[in-house]
Amino acid sequence: MAESWSFLDASEPNFRPLVVIELAKGTKEETIKWFTKRIVDKKANGGAQLLVKSLVTESGDEKIYLVGASHLRLLLGAETVGLVKECNDNSMRTFTYSSRKTFKDFADDNHNFLTMAECQYIVKHELENLRAKDEKMIPGYPQAKLYPGKSIVRRLLTSGILVQIFPLHDREELKKLRQSWYGRVKVGYQPLDEIRCYFGETIALYFGFLEYFTFALIPMAVIGIPYYVFAWEDYDKYVMFATFNLLWSTVILEVWKRICAIMTYRWGTLLMKRQFEEPRSGFHGVLGINPVTGREEPVYSSIKRQIRIYLVSLPFVCLCLYFSLYVMMIYFDLEQWALDYHEENESNFSNLMLFVPSIIYAVVIEIMNRIYRYAAEFLTSWENHRLESSYQNHLILKVLVFNFLNCFASLFYIAFVLFDMKLLRQILNQFVESLLPYWLQKRHKKRMKKRTCSLKTDTDLSLVEQVNLEKEMGTYFGTFDDYLELFLQFGYVSLFSCVYPLAAVFAVLNNITEIYSDALKMCRVYKRPFAEPTANIGVWQLAFETMSVISVVTNCILIGMSPQVNALFPDSKMDLVLTVALVEHLLLAIKFIMAFVIPDKPRDIQIKLARLEFESLEALKQQ
Repeated sequence: MAESWSFLDASEPNFRPLVVIELAKGTKEETIKWFTKRIVDKKANGGAQLLVKSLVTESGDEKIYLVGASHLRLLLGAETVGLVKECNDNSMRTFTYSSRKTFKDFADDNHNFLTMAECQYIVKHELENLRAKDEKMIPGYPQAKLYPGKSIVRRLLTSGILVQIFPLHDREELKKLRQSWYGRVKVGYQPLDEIRCYFGETIALYFGFLEYFTFALIPMAVIGIPYYVFAWEDYDKYVMFATFNLLWSTVILEVWKRICAIMTYRWGTLLMKRQFEEPRSGFHGVLGINPVTGREEPVYSSIKRQIRIYLVSLPFVCLCLYFSLYVMMIYFDLEQWALDYHEENESNFSNLMLFVPSIIYAVVIEIMNRIYRYAAEFLTSWENHRLESSYQNHLILKVLVFNFLNCFASLFYIAFVLFDMKLLRQILNQFVESLLPYWLQKRHKKRMKKRTCSLKTDTDLSLVEQVNLEKEMGTYFGTFDDYLELFLQFGYVSLFSCVYPLAAVFAVLNNITEIYSDALKMCRVYKRPFAEPTANIGVWQLAFETMSVISVVTNCILIGMSPQVNALFPDSKMDLVLTVALVEHLLLAIKFIMAFVIPDKPRDIQIKLARLEFESLEALKQQ
């Protein structure tokens, strides 16, 4: 890409476009001059101290600007955001410009010391932290009000002046990544380090978890096949299978923590101090001084935030969950009505009516999910969380509980209220057998469509052509939907394993196609997303662990409801209940003991972290 960039400005040969800013057509000149001036102004004057160039397009009426930064500016930005890099002694330390010579592969003329993804993250951080000083409005747009501390980029977006901001692809690096990632079908590990260098840690961790979860499902799939084929009604053996499932779900989640710690230590994000990060662009408040960092930033009362969460958001979520349960009960009433109607009339029309309640329920659930998702995003934004990680965690929790209820409430109702194991098994069987072909067909269609749409990306393009192509691509909105699919999949595998042990087989088949289709969409379908440093999968770890705890209770009750187990307690149902409760508590105890015994971080990582902490204390003593 360096050759295609060199024509931009001969006087600044080191200018490398990293980020594209597209303003709305017809944006006033005074607005453009003010915004670009704030981008290039020095930090002391409230600017970002970046480089910006106008991109001349064929139509001439598009307002597209390329943003870059000098090598020195990027190094200072790396220190500001707290990037962690490898030192010459193979330890990982927070980068500082004053000690730059101690870091591996650093040289004043080595512009590849920071990856392109890291450079783009630094530019994004600086743009998002452009905040109003004395301005009362955006010049040229009196209706776009500003106040001290308000994010300028956020206001431009909400006012429709700023269309989008996105990082540019590195075509040569992307071509290499595609070849090693999904260019040829192979059985092996994904190039997670290369994915991290190109897309950042958040996306690399998702693909790492997807790969790990797929391999972890294989033992469950191998054991589930003979149980499904040869021992369908043998509940004595299902007790062993369910017990193995419960131990398996605990072990894989604990082992994942260790693998995650190894990867994020190698990438440097395990050491990043997230509590010192800058507030997210959507955070607003009175301009003040951060008592921890001493930096000027918006300040908002945590008490007000808690009041909004517990007195508004929480009741709203509970009300929506109640409404979802109410809709589910209406669905079961309609289902019963359709069944009674069919028994009375037995015609082609009555056969058709049997499917109507399910279709109506599926449509209503989809509409509810969309409305609730919008409401959850609005409420989470209104809660005014300071950090992006906190915002994402609260949003995920809101949406997660609603999706969990919609997916599993009907199954719990069938199992524990109707006590209909045959119906439960039939529904699970129909679900996985019908959903897998749908998933596979969806992946295939998407692959064919995107291949035809992205043929042009394999040709040599000028910078103008590349920007025009990428700005029309879809926007990747994060890993939420991808993790949600894995979470629900984990629920079907773990919650009802003793009823339908074949679920893991279909999960493995789906995930194999998921790896390749997700890789394809990241490289060819969507704009390049900004890298986001992260040390783990966040609140999703808690979600999976909670699901595994629920699965202990679910499987114990299902086994206790089986005719074989009931036959052991012909005289006293209370003895049966007490026995099931005892076994459930015993399994939970074993589960929590295993979680406690297995360390979250390997011993060598613990030693390295302790050594860094010791050296920091020694340095403070010397000062």
